[in-house]
Amino acid sequence: MLFTIPSIEMPNVDLEGIMRRLLETGKRTQQLWLTADSMAFVARGREYRSEFHVNPSYEIQYSLRGELKLHYRTEEGVEKIAVVPEGSCLFQPPFVPHSPRFAPDAFQLVIERARKPGEIDRFFWFCPQCDSFLHEENYAVDDYRADPVTQAYRNFYDSEEFRTCKKCGTVMPAPASL
Repeated sequence: MLFTIPSIEMPNVDLEGIMRRLLETGKRTQQLWLTADSMAFVARGREYRSEFHVNPSYEIQYSLRGELKLHYRTEEGVEKIAVVPEGSCLFQPPFVPHSPRFAPDAFQLVIERARKPGEIDRFFWFCPQCDSFLHEENYAVDDYRADPVTQAYRNFYDSEEFRTCKKCGTVMPAPASL
């Protein structure tokens, strides 16, 4: 034999079943796989997102159902929006501050490079009134089943100090649910 075949499972993922299960349970994500090289998950509804996530990996985001509005910040700090209609795919380079936002009944398939040991994901919030920096949370994202986004949100929204703008005094309101 010219090469060694690795011993690995090749999951056949029922995306319709996963979307149905996420709607029925109210959960927001389901990890599909995590290997040394890649991870994938299905995400439901990110209408509540307000932070910008910066991670060391590329992201491939495919709109399974509904439309994604990917808010992102340029090198100059200007916020822009990339629209990804249902059935379309977006490639996002590493280290782009981004905030995926989509309806509660919309779904995204996300594929990323698995994090290397010691890599950190960062979450930033900005004042909704004057766009000044509010707060940053940092996490090692080695398993999406731990739901680091929800943990970052809890830390931020549970603190009025974190949500209060030092420049203009605006207090960012907490979402009804995460």
